[in-house]
Amino acid sequence: MNRYPLWKYLMIAVILLIGVIYSVPNFFPSEPAVQLSPKTEQAIDPATMQRFEQALQAQGLTIRASENNGQQALFRFEDTDVQLKASEALKEAVGDQFVVALNLAPSTPSWLRALNANPMFLGLDLRGGVHFLMEVDMKAALDKQIDRYEDEFRDFLREQDIKYLGIAREGDTVLAKFRDAASRDAASAALGKEYQNSLQFTALPDTNDLQASISQTAMLDIQKFALQQNITTLRKRVNELGVAEPVIQQQGANRIVVQLPGVQDTARAKEILGATATLEFRLVDEQNDPMQAQQSGRAPLGSQIYKERSGDPILLKRQVMLTGDYIIDASSGFDDNNRPAVHITLDGKGATRFNKVTGENVQKLMGVVFIENKIETKEVNGQAVKTSTTTQEVINVARIQEQLGKRFQITGLDSPKEARDLALLLRAGALAAPVYIVEERTVGPSMGKENIEKGFNSNIWGFVAVVLFMVIYYRVFGVISSVALAINGFFLFALLSMIQATLTLPGLAGIALTLGMAIDANVLINERIREELRAGASPQVAINIGYERAWGTIIDSNLTTLIAGIALFLLGSGPIKGFAVVLCLGILTSMFSAVTVSRAMVNLVYGYKPHLQKLAI
Repeated sequence: MNRYPLWKYLMIAVILLIGVIYSVPNFFPSEPAVQLSPKTEQAIDPATMQRFEQALQAQGLTIRASENNGQQALFRFEDTDVQLKASEALKEAVGDQFVVALNLAPSTPSWLRALNANPMFLGLDLRGGVHFLMEVDMKAALDKQIDRYEDEFRDFLREQDIKYLGIAREGDTVLAKFRDAASRDAASAALGKEYQNSLQFTALPDTNDLQASISQTAMLDIQKFALQQNITTLRKRVNELGVAEPVIQQQGANRIVVQLPGVQDTARAKEILGATATLEFRLVDEQNDPMQAQQSGRAPLGSQIYKERSGDPILLKRQVMLTGDYIIDASSGFDDNNRPAVHITLDGKGATRFNKVTGENVQKLMGVVFIENKIETKEVNGQAVKTSTTTQEVINVARIQEQLGKRFQITGLDSPKEARDLALLLRAGALAAPVYIVEERTVGPSMGKENIEKGFNSNIWGFVAVVLFMVIYYRVFGVISSVALAINGFFLFALLSMIQATLTLPGLAGIALTLGMAIDANVLINERIREELRAGASPQVAINIGYERAWGTIIDSNLTTLIAGIALFLLGSGPIKGFAVVLCLGILTSMFSAVTVSRAMVNLVYGYKPHLQKLAI
């Protein structure tokens, strides 16, 4: 009656073995480490590893252990002080060729790693790091798109051979002026067909002017694109910083949450994440005097006044030859005169365009405009007010000696650090709209360690209290229930490790809740067995009926909780999702351990005693 077939015992044993193997890595401590990844597809060979080791040894730093899988190199150290010094030494040695990242490397034995048994990731609240809530400047996104339409209209009407007097932005619209109504109507028809899904064109009465305004649907699309593009760009920038397991996700209509576990240099993270530096290439207006334009305060038609880094004024053409949007790769280095430089690679469309415009303007001067947007917070009447300031300066002026193609370099940068930062930003791509930090939280490594200790201690003491109660109250069946509860913990840790979940403080709360729910099932079973014994059933019959009749109640109670957990996962975000994942997986493991595993142990203890007269329950 109370016996499982051999295959079922073997199945439980195999599942238990897998659970132990994949949960054990979580009990090995993490070690301070520095990770190096090449920015190109090159492999890390033994000679490169030797160069890394020599750079560390030159600084008198002791390497605890090193690893190299060809794609990544990892150096382990005794403590975080040595780790920080090693990071600086390696950054100095490798320059711009590798991403150098601070990391916490698991000390899992190699035979476990060979089985792909890795520990869970630890969230920000357990590992330490920084949390940013960033807001996207949607007005700037719309302004940028309107400016783009202004340039596109000029090119498009030239291609269509439609003559116009001038095209300029007016507020949130673009105004095109024509000599006669026929030209205006032809432009309206051509532009309306080209931009039918995004712009509305209106012929202004009593004039030959055509006004273009963005439709409401297109406005929402621009804002949505700006948010998604910024998320993609921020993710690339975080990858350049070398952060392990970052969290970058949308929150609301115009905000982005960025969590960087393990990051210790918060100033550097803020500098890179919030930077909106990009480049524009424009022709120099050599026909007019920039000093005269500055004194009069008015630039000639078709030109704009800029300043060089020396402070001298310079006139550049309003029409942009090329923007940073076409750049697909950038690396810092030095030019032939050993000055800081950024080597740039364009995409196919950008290369074609740049090749064409430089070919048409050989022997003319070209200026490189460095554009940076900064958000400043000032206190006005006791309230924090954020203001956006954009700085534009010409960092380089050079004569176009020949047609330029896909690859070229720019100079005029102040320092190698500025070259490295600009290269990083250009590689990751420009932000579609400026972002500013509205909330910042820092969790120190010591606080994360304290959270881990408190969280695990609360789970351990809770487990001990439950075991004591179960053993005292249910005796042998209490011992069996307690063993099943421990096995449930192994199963849950194994599943979380297999899916490489990120464990947070709410996740630890979910584990504690799961343990309580798992023991509830055993309490139901044990009480049902007691009822059957009081009703006069034999011990074997009481065990059988107790498990069978308690099963329906266990299913119902866990199913309702599972539905709530799924709802939390689908509708929640961040910590709520983490809690929901642990809760849902915990329900599944607790049902298996509380019923199948505990029944197998009861069967082994009592099932092979045909003349059983009494149960220790």
